[in-house]
Amino acid sequence: MSINRREFMQVMGMAAAAGMLPGCEGKNTGTNTGKTSSAMKAPRDTYHVPKFGNVTLMHMTDCHAQLMPIYFREPSVNLGLGKALGQPPHLVGDKFLKHFGIKPHTLAAHAFTYLDYVEAAKTYGKVGGFAHLRTLVKRLRADMGADKTLLLDGGDTWQGSGTAYWTRGKDMVQACNLLGVDVMTGHWEFTYQDTEVMDNIREFNGDFISQNIFVKDDAAFDYKFADYPGFDEDSQRAFKPYTIKEMAGGIRVAIVGQAFPYTPIANPSRFIPDWTFGINDESMQAVVDEIRAKEKPDVLVVLSHNGMDVDLKMASRVSGIDAIFGGHTHDGVPAPTVVSNKGGRTLVTNAGSNGKFLGVMQFDVRNGKVQDFRYKLLPIFSNLLEPDAEMANYIEEMRKPYLKTLSEELAVTDSLLYRRGNFNGTFDQVICDALREVGGAQIALSPGFRWGTSILPGQTITMENVMDQTAITYPETYVREMSGQNIKDILEDVGDNLFNIDPYFQQGGDMVRVGGLDYTIDPTQKIGKRITDMRLDDGTQIEANKDYVVAGWATVGSKAPGKPIWDVVAEYLREEKVAKIKKLNTPKILNVKGNPGIA
Repeated sequence: MSINRREFMQVMGMAAAAGMLPGCEGKNTGTNTGKTSSAMKAPRDTYHVPKFGNVTLMHMTDCHAQLMPIYFREPSVNLGLGKALGQPPHLVGDKFLKHFGIKPHTLAAHAFTYLDYVEAAKTYGKVGGFAHLRTLVKRLRADMGADKTLLLDGGDTWQGSGTAYWTRGKDMVQACNLLGVDVMTGHWEFTYQDTEVMDNIREFNGDFISQNIFVKDDAAFDYKFADYPGFDEDSQRAFKPYTIKEMAGGIRVAIVGQAFPYTPIANPSRFIPDWTFGINDESMQAVVDEIRAKEKPDVLVVLSHNGMDVDLKMASRVSGIDAIFGGHTHDGVPAPTVVSNKGGRTLVTNAGSNGKFLGVMQFDVRNGKVQDFRYKLLPIFSNLLEPDAEMANYIEEMRKPYLKTLSEELAVTDSLLYRRGNFNGTFDQVICDALREVGGAQIALSPGFRWGTSILPGQTITMENVMDQTAITYPETYVREMSGQNIKDILEDVGDNLFNIDPYFQQGGDMVRVGGLDYTIDPTQKIGKRITDMRLDDGTQIEANKDYVVAGWATVGSKAPGKPIWDVVAEYLREEKVAKIKKLNTPKILNVKGNPGIA
């Protein structure tokens, strides 16, 4: 059982007095110092950020509509291959701690890794929550100066919870307005109908920007959103590519937007038929050059939803960017990666997910350019931050119509349920088991989504927990026959999206989750050769020309015929009463010995 906030503060106070409180010595947090002072010394200074420079950019990303405090376990498998081998973000556990100079068995170690997760979660409590986040944002604005700070949101904000699904993202638009988000870009925002997307953007008080979303030629002639002020008829950009913010002292900060480039591939294009996406680094360079020439900014940053590996490659190819604030891959990375390019260097950051972190970048801007920086990625522990009353009241009132549904108790879990990682998490296994049991299938396939909260052993699984794992706008299930070759092709295709050594070909999430199926994967191989030795749970070899009954959900190409996945999982859990992982269908992984991206 988690201790309450008062008990937590008492424990932390005693630990501080005894000199036992956790420390985090982070590398590469500034250009002139190799390490910062301890970021986790005592409750009073956990969130103290020393003043530095004259511009502070706060960055959140991939909150996936988690308004309430939650548990979230970091991955134990995040493999890096090729140039990414052994480099952030592809480090887990002890290797992660060593790379960033974080002491084991500390608050910081718990925030950034999966190590001793259950016990640490019971001690330190939940993370995130918009009421707690707003407290920190307001504090930082007050400390640094409201006219010297901006709050950037990297997207995946309007999707991921039951209330976001039922309100079509409007609960999050209003929450972000109250939080004070100044600029955002998107990805899962585009999984609502395009009319809903535009309604939400119009209700958003900040700037919605993207340089890489264009209106298709065949839609441009009679474009249905031509009246939207951000649409540019000449370039056919659907949204403003950038915004300029003038800060104290006349400092001009340019922010360029980069939405998830593979949205119509990873998600249904039928919801957004008039828009095209892409990495478009040539147009990114053109936009950066235009801004530098015409706007004369002192600072130019990119607010990106590329994923960190793609950001790292883009930073090496596009010059003139001071920093990229990244999202999509949910990587909580305590220090920026410094990337050299023909124009100098670019800082690349990634700020985690689920409202668990807030990135704070401080720039010293003089003589028209960035001279130096400091960076901290602050974990949001709800026991350490008083909830903001106005935000808490908004969330409470917004949730009232849905509380009866959200609070339904479905089952109890006898083990830790989580998702995040390259392969099956335990909650993924529950979903796959539900699909097989309810659908009468031999095999289940479930998307490799990175979002989804965690549940501690012994806790009750509520309908809200299920919605946190499944709340998408294309939730329909299917049961159909597939050949063994068909199944292998799916695994090969998703595996290439994940493990292609060229980041620009990484087009989706983590590996497709499976139930009732075991297989061997060699991530170092090429497409078509990664997947071998596929077998049913009973050991029967999968045959290429034989058909198997497969259940799944979240079809991208067309709407599936079955009921929503949350109904399937809820039905299964009500019957089970105690959720037990009878078998975790994780693959045998070849040629990863010594890879610091696997536990």
